[in-house]
Amino acid sequence: MFRYEPAAGDRDNVRRIVESSGFFYPAEIEVAVELVDERLAKGLSSGYYFVFAECDGRTVGYTCYGPIAATVASYDLYWIAVEQSCRGKGMGRRLLTETERLIGAAGGRRVYIETSNRPQYLPTRAFYERCGYTIEAVLKDFYAPGDDKAIFVKAL
Repeated sequence: MFRYEPAAGDRDNVRRIVESSGFFYPAEIEVAVELVDERLAKGLSSGYYFVFAECDGRTVGYTCYGPIAATVASYDLYWIAVEQSCRGKGMGRRLLTETERLIGAAGGRRVYIETSNRPQYLPTRAFYERCGYTIEAVLKDFYAPGDDKAIFVKAL
């Protein structure tokens, strides 16, 4: 069900999964793909780690995470996304739980997640809260006027 090493085909998988949400701007989608490229080019030294969820041989969700430079045991969850057709079936929670397990095994103690505070992200924020994350800060107009950044944290 889970796979940890990205392959060249994951560029398209990540693009398809992230696009399926309808939430992300084209530039954000490109960033998601660039992180796969970075890992493929530099390996573990990229600082980007992945968990891919597969169902019937098809990649349907993923996380991308990594240690936060110049911190002791803090990690960022850069991306978590599940293909639209697979949402609401517990895949996101399983991906997040596995990612937290890996972070903990690597010595991580705190996980940070940043997301938009736009109304369409309300289900995303509620998901993080159901998974034990709390809002640590809200940065007003961070992404654009009227588009605040919400920063969530969870101690492992």
